[in-house]
Amino acid sequence: MTEAAASSSQSATKTTYGVPKPKPAYYPHPGSPLYADKELYTKIADASKTLLETHTCEPRSAIAVKIPMGSVFRITTPKGPQVCDLNIWNLHNPRERFWAARTRQLHSAHVSTFDRLWSNLPYLRPLVTITADTLSARHDEWGGRVHDTLGTRCDPYVDKLISGEDNDLHCHSNLTRAVMPYGLTEFDVHDVLNVFQVTGLNEHDQYFMEACPATTEDYFELFAEQDLLVAISACPGGDLSQWGWGESEGDDSKMIDCCRPLAIEVYNLDDKDEVLKNWTAPKVVDYKGNHGLKGPAK
Repeated sequence: MTEAAASSSQSATKTTYGVPKPKPAYYPHPGSPLYADKELYTKIADASKTLLETHTCEPRSAIAVKIPMGSVFRITTPKGPQVCDLNIWNLHNPRERFWAARTRQLHSAHVSTFDRLWSNLPYLRPLVTITADTLSARHDEWGGRVHDTLGTRCDPYVDKLISGEDNDLHCHSNLTRAVMPYGLTEFDVHDVLNVFQVTGLNEHDQYFMEACPATTEDYFELFAEQDLLVAISACPGGDLSQWGWGESEGDDSKMIDCCRPLAIEVYNLDDKDEVLKNWTAPKVVDYKGNHGLKGPAK
């Protein structure tokens, strides 16, 4: 028995039960409210834009940036490969925030162009729609793909649990510091989209990570469906070629050597009225069932 098999509850043995090949639980039927209008979002992606702001996120740190509704923003790797942990909130109501699990169900475990990042209940609407992805949903022979909703941010708690040591340089801590000036706290930091990160599940159903393939030319572009607060952390694992937290997988000094900055570029659509003439801001789901609770009898 291999070490991987011994440490996993899942067997790598393929078992046949004679069941039919499964279909996606949420299938992209044309016209479905779950899926982006490809013609509209291609028009947004191709439209003339003016760069308004560039915000640099230094290695092993995080930033939070306000993004106006109807604008486009790009997350970039200006100095080469670097993993990014992304959080998103409704600027005016931070209780509405990115919901990784539902996004994973509605689209896929790794997202790319035309997928949408959905908000949590009781809102359930797109926060952003992905309009461009230069890595084009890259995947490899081991099943690793980029931009995942499978994992979450690295954090000091699991590190302390494993190693017994305190370490403040984790994406959870970075994001916490970045959002505090906006009145948010650690409790507002949520499961992330791991942008530029290659991940997958191995034959034992275990989460794995590979080195980031991004170059200085790569970017991940999104259209803001609402006024947003967007926070990114430049993961202290850098490009993940030398990662290791808490145990003996890696040397921290080697991780430092592969840490690089990220950036957020905010663009305005030059002819917004024309480009967005068929776009409407998404509304919250109008559920009024009150979960079956009944008021006082009259």
